[in-house]
Amino acid sequence: MGQNEIQTQKGLSERILSIDLLRGIAVLGILIMNIQTFAMISAAYMNPTAWGDLSGINKWIWMFSHVVASEKFMTIFSILFGAGVLLFTSNAAAKGLRPGVLHYRRMFWLLIFGLLHAYLIWYGDILVAYSLCGMLVFVFRKKSIKTLLIVGGVFLIVPVLFSLFAGATTDFWPQESIDQNMKGWAPPPDAIANEIAIRSGSWLTQMQFRIEKAILLQTFVFFWFVFWRVMGMMLLGMALFKSGVLSANKSRSFYFGMALIGIPIGFLLSGWGVYENFKADWNMLFSQFFGSMFNYLGSVFTALGYIGVVMLIAKSSFLIRFKQVLSAVGKMAFTNYILMSLICMFVFYGNGLALFAKVELAPQLLFVLAIWIILLIISPLWLKYFKFGPLEWFWRLLTYLKLQSIKKK
Repeated sequence: MGQNEIQTQKGLSERILSIDLLRGIAVLGILIMNIQTFAMISAAYMNPTAWGDLSGINKWIWMFSHVVASEKFMTIFSILFGAGVLLFTSNAAAKGLRPGVLHYRRMFWLLIFGLLHAYLIWYGDILVAYSLCGMLVFVFRKKSIKTLLIVGGVFLIVPVLFSLFAGATTDFWPQESIDQNMKGWAPPPDAIANEIAIRSGSWLTQMQFRIEKAILLQTFVFFWFVFWRVMGMMLLGMALFKSGVLSANKSRSFYFGMALIGIPIGFLLSGWGVYENFKADWNMLFSQFFGSMFNYLGSVFTALGYIGVVMLIAKSSFLIRFKQVLSAVGKMAFTNYILMSLICMFVFYGNGLALFAKVELAPQLLFVLAIWIILLIISPLWLKYFKFGPLEWFWRLLTYLKLQSIKKK
């Protein structure tokens, strides 16, 4: 075997390790925020004063999770999805297959999975958005790094412009519009009681609420915010992949610089937003528009900083077992994402233990830790005997229209 082939195989191994490792950390990290939508009323995700006790340890936990986790790990997931499009299509082309046909079939089935997840399990699903954005981002796969960064930046800035415009024009809103927004931002007691009753009820009782929330997220919220954010991050992911950043091919000093610059700037912006929102007493006309932009922008810097840290870990010769376990979680990210929803639905909703609206922010972290432990145990154990996670295997079958071997020989 020639030296170039050895280097190529080494680069492939490092690339897979780094991406799986990053994906594993991201899928665990998103639970810090997602659990709030399972355990508390929906309004509390954006407005922490809408429900529950926001004092003492709960307040500190909320500030910690907001600064450290809110939007950060989902940003990393979006970046990885963009990189994954390039990786998938390049592998398909190398095998003499038709990348476009396979990609769009893959995105179609991801859309179906996402719709089933949103309407049958949890309205906060992100797979629908990823499938739709993935269909569009495919056309950018051959663009230069510079073009990807510029176009990605344009996409990213659109929600900022929308929010600034909306916030600047609230004086001209009709009172009915303000009142309607307030119902979603700070629901009255009867609306809170109704949501608690529904989500503490049977699976069928929850259905109408789940459908209404899912439709809202997949229409208005998608076109106002999610589409632009996800597209921007997927394009950034393509640029980072093409430049070798996500393959752990850059120097240690490069990744150290990413972490040293990204994390402090991101934390500062998100922390500044926390200060301003509490200063404004979480007034809807400020916090929903101006106040949300601090974390929106800060999360991008923080996510890039986190990527720098993970790439340093990937390049390190230490923590071998730690990296293997987290990589296993990443290899089964699709399965683990759905599994987390099923566990949380069982724990918090009426068709399970019915702990909805009974668990404050601080003890929620104990549930997060417990679920992490489950995933960290079952993922490497499953992959000891099988090549793919069960949902990953089924997705491959639907994509290639060919029965895939799942058991390891």
